[in-house]
Amino acid sequence: MVEDRVTDGVRIAQLLSSELDGREDGTFARFAVVDADRDVAPTVDGALAYRVTCDGEAVAEVFVQPDRTRVELRTGLDAAVERAEALATAADGTVDLRVRPKAVEPPRVVLFVESGAAVKRAADVLVAAVEAES
Repeated sequence: MVEDRVTDGVRIAQLLSSELDGREDGTFARFAVVDADRDVAPTVDGALAYRVTCDGEAVAEVFVQPDRTRVELRTGLDAAVERAEALATAADGTVDLRVRPKAVEPPRVVLFVESGAAVKRAADVLVAAVEAES
């Protein structure tokens, strides 16, 4: 059995983009990936890979770092933190989804997606954030 763990920031961002833009059920049908940089190269500080909109409104920005993807949420911040903390631990016991507030104006929440296995859970955090604002 192969146990490769996807920890490349660009690949994680690609998987998240596919999850958000490819699904057409429920809230996912309202998401769009926009302003995508197909040639984005990861940086330590994070390079902007794309933005996520819901019903045409900006809800998040996705940045790539060498070993993870960083999602900065703009909406439903309390719901995003609550959902992310509930989903942080993978089935194998590893913590590959981390969340923290970002002290900027307007406030944001930063979600660190540290493996490909965490992508579906990260997408669920975005859904929770958007649904909290609806």
